[in-house]
Amino acid sequence: MGLENIGGWEFIVIILVGLFIFGPDRLPKAISDGMRMLRQVRQMARNATGDLSKELGTDIQLEDLHPKTFLRKHLLSEEDEAALRKPLQGIYDDVRGVADQVKRDAESAASVAKSAVTPAAASAVTPAPAQQPAVKASWDDVT
Repeated sequence: MGLENIGGWEFIVIILVGLFIFGPDRLPKAISDGMRMLRQVRQMARNATGDLSKELGTDIQLEDLHPKTFLRKHLLSEEDEAALRKPLQGIYDDVRGVADQVKRDAESAASVAKSAVTPAAASAVTPAPAQQPAVKASWDDVT
């Protein structure tokens, strides 16, 4: 996590807004207070995940606290997860097979259509160029 998502103009706007809100004399103290608060919040999150890891007896990361990830990683065994995925895996395999067959059919139809059109037939199919009008309109005709 850092400032890589903030561009130069955005950074300048943030500093200008800070100057307008806090003033030039109180801005450094406001920045230091904000940084201190951010460090304290991060430390509390680390302590909470550490305590939770000790209670559960496993290693928990902050992103593991999402309920779905937590259940999958810490409460379900690999066999339970495989049993839950088995019905959906069959459906996925069926859909994948049908999609592959449709792709093969489309490619074969395209190759047949391409081979059916020969250069001689292509020239016979193209229409003759349209004839040019005999009289050209000028700007004087419009006005």
